[in-house]
Amino acid sequence: MVSKVSTVLWFDKGGEEAAKFYVSLIPNSRITNAVSPPMGDQQRDSGDALVVEFELFGMNYQILSAGPHFKQSEAVSIMVQTDDQEETDRLWNALIADGGEESQCGWLKDKWGVSWQITPKALLRATSSDDRAAAGRAMAAMMKMRKIDIAAIEAAFRG
Repeated sequence: MVSKVSTVLWFDKGGEEAAKFYVSLIPNSRITNAVSPPMGDQQRDSGDALVVEFELFGMNYQILSAGPHFKQSEAVSIMVQTDDQEETDRLWNALIADGGEESQCGWLKDKWGVSWQITPKALLRATSSDDRAAAGRAMAAMMKMRKIDIAAIEAAFRG
């Protein structure tokens, strides 16, 4: 069954390149369709698809490469819950490479300006713990970080 719901990301250009990059990073991801611009469209000359439909671990996305009318913002982000520090580091480093930008608390922007949250599951467990004092220590530690350091979160949680 085809999903009725997709998140659409507006790009100036380069959407097809971005989609290919994104699906290469996340397991169980794939491009499902690419639509060329109609004849006479300026974008046709660029070779970039107008719309690229893709899945990231089963979630549906589209990139619409339709010009500089709208910019990406932190109001929309893609969150990836990572299993360990190795996966956290791999995604973080890949997404900030070639012009990406680090932010606070596990957030970053990739080179296209799309915001991502690279969030270890260990952080979510720690900050949602029933031990609210320990959760508060983990949260305070996170607030000082850019990329999340799982060992530091776990140490803060333990006190």
